[in-house]
Amino acid sequence: MTFDYSKLRGRIREVYGKYENLIPKISMSEATLSRKLNGKSYFDNQEILELSNALDIPSEERNLYFFKVEVREGEQKV
Repeated sequence: MTFDYSKLRGRIREVYGKYENLIPKISMSEATLSRKLNGKSYFDNQEILELSNALDIPSEERNLYFFKVEVREGEQKV
């Protein structure tokens, strides 16, 4: 399963301008953040909470940022 992090990417740009400005506020490297945003690994619960706090994402909106399933061309949403 692949997640669509486009809304999360937009929020990072909106709040911090660029990813490099977010890194000092969280406990992961730029390379790790990049890997996760590119679907090479998943965010764990602690990382989701930390990013949500750094980006002022309300708990009721986390699903929109972290759990939107990417639908590929030719696939159907379930």
